[in-house]
Amino acid sequence: MAFTIRQLQFFVAVAEQGTVSGAAQNLSISQSSVTEAIKELESDLGVELFERHPRGLNITHKGHQFLRHATKILADVSDARRSFSSELAVAGGRLQLGVTSLVAGYVLSDLLARYRRGYPGVEVSAIEDNGDYLEHLLVGGKLDIAVMVTSNLRDRTALQSEILEVSAYRLWIPLSHRLASADIIGIGDIASEPLIMLTVDEIEENTGKLLSAIGARPHVAFRTRSVEAVRSLVATGAGVALLPDLVYRPWSLEGDRIESRDISGSLPVVQVGMVWRRGSSLPQSARDFIGLAQSQRMVRQRL
Repeated sequence: MAFTIRQLQFFVAVAEQGTVSGAAQNLSISQSSVTEAIKELESDLGVELFERHPRGLNITHKGHQFLRHATKILADVSDARRSFSSELAVAGGRLQLGVTSLVAGYVLSDLLARYRRGYPGVEVSAIEDNGDYLEHLLVGGKLDIAVMVTSNLRDRTALQSEILEVSAYRLWIPLSHRLASADIIGIGDIASEPLIMLTVDEIEENTGKLLSAIGARPHVAFRTRSVEAVRSLVATGAGVALLPDLVYRPWSLEGDRIESRDISGSLPVVQVGMVWRRGSSLPQSARDFIGLAQSQRMVRQRL
């Protein structure tokens, strides 16, 4: 029996929520329906997509590989439906995009691929830089739109934004870490741990604020601008990391496992969204980009 679109939707929901109950609540269906769909999908593929444990589910390496395919299939289905509801743009034009480092590989890549498929006649140019500089370019009319972290947007009077994704901070630890089996982890539990610090966007600033709130100074073992370096260092036991769930993947490039755990208490979130100059007359290419991003966000919310 071939797998169905519905099974893929359930699988993606479970992968994102981490539990069957969370996915069922998000989908507004019964847990048994989700469980049965996942079992049928695993049977059809001949692989285990999740490891079951008392606190929920961990996606397996093969499950993580299949997640990329499932997400792409669902996006393609959305594109196919959209092609019948509105005429795809065939005219040319130009779209000038900005993106921050944290967002480039985790939000923009899929969004830009869908835009290129839908509007092949538009010439797209993109620049990656820090948020302050992208705001400067937007205000100066050098960029049409930026896809960036908006939770620390500075010039809100001159710029308009729309949130695409909200991502909470979580703790990254190696599989053998002492906290891996803990039921509840507080921010105080990691105050003395060596930290692998990601230094892009607002990550270092937020991590410092979290620890200073309990009177602790961050014990930084390593600073890097590379998320992949953070993954490798955490997986091999060099330290722990506090990062938004947006960039979490359960495996390092070397194939080592990384665990992600909730932290009790009030933690900041990272908001990722589109930003453009307030009151500007956006070109059609930019309006189409905004519309596509909005439709993709709605698809994710329905999963």
